Amino acid sequence: MRTREAAVAGMFYPAGARELASEVNALMARQRGPAEPPKALIAPHAGYVYSGPVAAAVYSRLRGAEAIRRVVLVGPSHRVAFSGLAVPDAQVFVTPLGAIRIDDDAVERLLALPSVSRRADAHMLEHSLEVQLPFLQMLLGEFLLTPVVIGNASTNAVATAMDAVWGGPETLIVVSSDLSHYHRYEEAVVIDKATSGAILDLRGGLAPEQACGCVGINALLAVAKRRGLTIEEVDRRNSGDTAGPRDQVVGYASYALYEN
Repeated sequence: MRTREAAVAGMFYPAGARELASEVNALMARQRGPAEPPKALIAPHAGYVYSGPVAAAVYSRLRGAEAIRRVVLVGPSHRVAFSGLAVPDAQVFVTPLGAIRIDDDAVERLLALPSVSRRADAHMLEHSLEVQLPFLQMLLGEFLLTPVVIGNASTNAVATAMDAVWGGPETLIVVSSDLSHYHRYEEAVVIDKATSGAILDLRGGLAPEQACGCVGINALLAVAKRRGLTIEEVDRRNSGDTAGPRDQVVGYASYALYEN
């Protein structure tokens, strides 16, 4: 069985299963559950000491979401430059909490699109997807995963891919993105507030300097607007609020989107 092993365990999050479960539980402890399960999430992807509380805030909306059995996880490429979107050639993704089976049917639907190809290299070291997985494992238990790394791709190409695997209540869409990078604290707060306004208005049009996963966010917002979803900002902070200095910060925010 072809396996994608964890690449950033021990760096972005604990490498031991017990320690990882304990950290995720601690991050989730003070978060409230949902009024209803979301259809989609936007969550940050830094090390848990930095963005973990912001991610936990939105993942708490999955408590009791027993209907969700499939997760489509979309994030930007940080390691490999390529055109289009990449699905893995692995059959399972592994974290310290165990193995997650890949949704082969969804992958085949995506491969029918001209913008999508199978690339092991795009997934091998990519952290933007991996850091989301322990939260999903702790909250959902077993589920099928459709991991998609975005290279040089258009908003329309990503939106088309999302539509192809959108599914019903059994499917959750997760977009991985941080916000602004390496501004002074006060400047970052202003930039990220404006970015969040565009997200909450479902306007999109975000640029890389506003959000490293801007293409995935723009695509989700376009699909959400067309499908009539509503959106909630769950948390917004930066590394100066969580665990880092304030001279050069990275922004984080999380959002939940709901079908009416």
